[in-house]
Amino acid sequence: MRTIDDIVAALQAIIDGAEGRSLTDEEATQYEALEAELAAVRRSGELRARQRAYTTVAPPVIPAAPDAAGTTDLDRAFAHYLRTGLPNADIAGLAVAVTNEQGVGTSAGGGYTVPPGFRQKIVEVMKAYGGLAAEVDSFATETGNPVEYPSLDDTASTGEIAAEGSLADGADLTFGTVTLGAYKYTSAGAGTGLPLRVSVELLQDAAFDIEALVVRALGTRIARKQAAHWCTGTGVGQPKGIVAASLTANETLDVSDTIDYDDLLDTEERLDPAYEQNAQWVMNKATWTAIRGILDTAGRPIIMRNDESGIGTRPQKTLLGYPVIIDQAMPNLTTAAAFFAVLGDLREAYVIRRVSTLAIVVNPWTRASQGQVEYSGFERADGTVQNRSAYVILRNI
Repeated sequence: MRTIDDIVAALQAIIDGAEGRSLTDEEATQYEALEAELAAVRRSGELRARQRAYTTVAPPVIPAAPDAAGTTDLDRAFAHYLRTGLPNADIAGLAVAVTNEQGVGTSAGGGYTVPPGFRQKIVEVMKAYGGLAAEVDSFATETGNPVEYPSLDDTASTGEIAAEGSLADGADLTFGTVTLGAYKYTSAGAGTGLPLRVSVELLQDAAFDIEALVVRALGTRIARKQAAHWCTGTGVGQPKGIVAASLTANETLDVSDTIDYDDLLDTEERLDPAYEQNAQWVMNKATWTAIRGILDTAGRPIIMRNDESGIGTRPQKTLLGYPVIIDQAMPNLTTAAAFFAVLGDLREAYVIRRVSTLAIVVNPWTRASQGQVEYSGFERADGTVQNRSAYVILRNI
């Protein structure tokens, strides 16, 4: 196969041979054939160069101790990956390998994966965002296969006194099942399906932590969606939330859109004493603010101790002696029929399951002509109520 230089030389030879005259039909045909050959060779070279860019692994970096800022070789390798989309030896050599395959059926073709440290950063962002997620039971699995474990409600059974010489048969234990799947959450914008896009100029010129920028953006996008599902998810095609509409409330407000001291006491009364030791409230900030506005007969906020007065003291987030967890994904108090607050042992009541590997895709090609690199994050997770008796729900009329 002739090289580009060979073809260009042949083209020049035809032109030189026709110096001072017009090209013959045969010479013109030869020239056009060489032009087509040149175009094919150039295109082949471009395609090979693009393929090398897809698969090239950067040479390994000699290990070094963290610098003054605490940056390690792994941090620098990951930064390179975020800027180029190309895995390098430092990342590829980890137990959790980085590949550029896009299959999802096997671990070898599971898409881009990242070092455990990066996943931990995103998990921290998600916990900080939701509120509820940090307080409930949670566990991680390596694969996304359905997880089942038994449940038991034997609270209706008691012992009895047996007559002399007789032995009464007790009721059989009746077990239930809690099942958790693995829904795939993506960082793509809601309703748009668009990934996070960062300009080449920003990647090249940024004097700040570009990894932290990507972590925060991708983590927050996933967190917002998950936080809503942990609270109000329907359980159909998504996790079942702790106040899913299919559940039944334990207590209802006496007056629509208005919560008072009696409502709080009545809600606490509904909680079985077995779950009081570790009980917590969950509500959004607007509901907490409404409760802070409830005054006692002396005109003082009920959430302040009796020996305090005025408004200069920052109130502790406790209510009837139980801690208050703020989660903005909880429904508003003033929404008709809303399950707007819960009280109970949250770790016993609700469980979140995560699939341990978080996938991060860096795509520098799709919008290369616009000078942008695309980032997408994926995490598989599920959540459900595991013990409905462990908490009570307060409902608006």
